[in-house]
Amino acid sequence: MKYAIVIPDGCADEPQESLAGRTPLQAANLPAMDAVAAAGVVGRANNVPESLPPGSDVANLSLLGYNPLEHFTGRAPLEAAAQGIALGPGDWAVRCNLVTIEDQVMRDFTAGHIGSKEAAALIATLQERLGSDTLQFYPGVSYRNLLVYRAAGAPAPFTPDTRTTPPHDLTDRPVLDDYPRGPGSGLLNQLMSDSVALFADHPVNAARRKQGELPATNVWLWGLGSTPRLKPFADRYGKQGAMITAVDLLRGLAVLLGWRRIDVPGATGYTDTDYAAKGRYAVAALDDVDLVCVHVEATDEASHEGDVEAKVKALEEIDRNIVGPLHVALKARGDYRILVTPDHPTPLRTKTHSHGYVPFALAGTGIEPDGATAYDDPTAAGSNLVFEEGFKLMGYFLGGKTVQ
Repeated sequence: MKYAIVIPDGCADEPQESLAGRTPLQAANLPAMDAVAAAGVVGRANNVPESLPPGSDVANLSLLGYNPLEHFTGRAPLEAAAQGIALGPGDWAVRCNLVTIEDQVMRDFTAGHIGSKEAAALIATLQERLGSDTLQFYPGVSYRNLLVYRAAGAPAPFTPDTRTTPPHDLTDRPVLDDYPRGPGSGLLNQLMSDSVALFADHPVNAARRKQGELPATNVWLWGLGSTPRLKPFADRYGKQGAMITAVDLLRGLAVLLGWRRIDVPGATGYTDTDYAAKGRYAVAALDDVDLVCVHVEATDEASHEGDVEAKVKALEEIDRNIVGPLHVALKARGDYRILVTPDHPTPLRTKTHSHGYVPFALAGTGIEPDGATAYDDPTAAGSNLVFEEGFKLMGYFLGGKTVQ
């Protein structure tokens, strides 16, 4: 049996006036996703418990079959795993975004989608001026970077009660009430403040301003935590998996689950990603593993920008270049199952992640069609197939008609 999961990140949404009262899933031309729905079942799952923040970290941990109430420790440790950054006992990883803040308003949580080389130069300055044996800054991809606090046997200043806010939740909003709070927040706030002075006249920002691009005004620290302990996916579910993604969060989850990570040239983590290349690599991966998972960030990025046309277009690209080819390849190999589902909703109206159910379509061997003809939010809302605890969907997907 071969399995495939396609994750159009954050694609669940509300009806849009600009789409004649339809959701992006309803408005997009999605023949491949609709074919999955028609061949199988459509339902909905709640991947984020109300007590946890509605981020991709919590939601994807749940989507991949692990109870976030038991296993979630923070976003940054997952990204550290993706970069091969080992965390020792007592060490904490902290997400270190490059952002643009003007007049205490979050103008852009990506600093204008700053390039990785530019970001690396800024992070190098932080390491040179603020780094130490305790504080270590690591460059990542574009605006997504990391800070690691090395405890070296001494207690770290942070605890699970340390509160931080994801910068993508603050787009176009004042940030004064959203700086870190609680244990260790003084250190985080000081580092954020210090970065303002270090970046003000930095050559990278001088060049960006000259080119009419947004500067990275400072770092925003959030998503901190220690490394989670996850039972390997093969031990938990008996399947070997592979992950295709351009996002370190998902790459890190793959590492911790014991999955292969497949790097795809042209995969960017943005709306300009090479969808067709992702589809080709996913089809090829079916020869080597039981389960291939393709994560696409483009739909989420479009939501963060409030760009309804970009979200619809990204859905259509995913449908044509990933879901369609994968479904054809799976059927040609014999027994199979395919699952299409986002991790969490990201409404265009709010430009940020939210709690709530996400629609899924699931088809393949042993799945009796439920009569659905389309994959979209209203169809899922009317389904009786509901997973109040989203992490249980994985057992259903892999195991059959029973929920684990």
